[in-house]
Amino acid sequence: MDTLFSHATVVTMDESMHIYTDGFVGITGGRIAYVGKNPPPEGGKPRKIIDAAGMVLMPGLINCHTHLPMTILRGCADDYDLQTWLTQHIFPREDRLDDRCVKAAALLGIAECLQFGVTSVSEMYDHVGAIAEAAAESGIKANISRGTTMFIGDDFDFETFPACRELAAAREKWDGYDSGRLRIEAAIHAEYTSTHQLWDAVSEYCINEGVRLQVHLSETENEHSSCLEKYGLTPAEVLDCHHVFDVPAVAAHCVWLSESDMKLLAKRKVSAVHCPVSNLKLASGVADVPAMVRAGMNVALGTDGTASNNNLDLFEEIKYAALLAKEKHHDPTALAAPAALMMATVCGARAQGREAECGMIKTGMDADLILLDFTRPHLMPCHNVLSSLAYSARGGDVVMTMVRGRILYAEGKFPTIDLSAVVKDLAEYAMPRVFHPEEQEAKS
Repeated sequence: MDTLFSHATVVTMDESMHIYTDGFVGITGGRIAYVGKNPPPEGGKPRKIIDAAGMVLMPGLINCHTHLPMTILRGCADDYDLQTWLTQHIFPREDRLDDRCVKAAALLGIAECLQFGVTSVSEMYDHVGAIAEAAAESGIKANISRGTTMFIGDDFDFETFPACRELAAAREKWDGYDSGRLRIEAAIHAEYTSTHQLWDAVSEYCINEGVRLQVHLSETENEHSSCLEKYGLTPAEVLDCHHVFDVPAVAAHCVWLSESDMKLLAKRKVSAVHCPVSNLKLASGVADVPAMVRAGMNVALGTDGTASNNNLDLFEEIKYAALLAKEKHHDPTALAAPAALMMATVCGARAQGREAECGMIKTGMDADLILLDFTRPHLMPCHNVLSSLAYSARGGDVVMTMVRGRILYAEGKFPTIDLSAVVKDLAEYAMPRVFHPEEQEAKS
């Protein structure tokens, strides 16, 4: 046995929601080899024993909707509605990004994720090769998609369109990297930022190549109503008509879904990704999680990008998801603590197609684990560990993050990321390029 966690409160998130108040978890070869309330049977001393007394050991969190490179845009355009925020502040600055900017900003975002206990992300952006490099170096798990927009006409060709070529190249180089730690997926940015030529081509590519897909869906009331006015169909319905949901897909936001949309997406096995903090900040509305679950949908959690959140703390999303569901239905039982935690673990793994490898502490699964320090004042006393995790814990309470048995974050240090070099590259190259391009041009 390589590593043994001893005397931890082990929150397994398994099918029976087992909790061991003074438990032991053993790791061999990057996988969970033992889980129990007693030490493992004699058979050789573990190479490393981590005394986790006073701590909670749980599955790593899964952030199912991120835009990691947007760390560089954190706080630069706050307090705007979505359309103003995107078109006047975000898109113009994103146009100045290059691979070097994106890699540095993505590494910063990954460090933030690891610090807050996230072991796997679903990412949508461009410059996917640079993002894949960052994820590969860091050790995090990632489903990386190439967000694609299109505002052109009938001359569209998948083989020559730059975004589609970037997707194909990234899949050839990175898909399945490190025994599947990285996966490259397709993405349609949204119904309102693309046309039917793109939907048809991307869906055909995904069906033929067996590629999963990510999309923003019904994020704002205006997006939803404009689609109805334009096509006589909701965004979910019009994309479905073009076979977008014929492959496994995750749909971010889903704030304005109709009841029939929910049934349709459940039938197509589309996972919704609830991003409560971003949706509140942009005043987009509140997704009806209990209604989606009743319709048969899998619902996971995401932070969205730091430009609209402004952090990657998934524990914050867990709490907001539970509170907003209670308020929306005027029912304190609408989304209980265990269900909110499942959204960030079990349901997230299912949305990523990783349910056989992570999301639970269970023998045979990857050792994607996090430790939280429950001796901190705001976590004591602990009458119910699930409630404390959902309503009291913060990302800053995480003291260790492990992926496949490898520690990627512990007590403020990142063994796989040179954070000082990342910050230096952001300050000296990326920030001037994005925010002061005229100064950079003058220097060159």
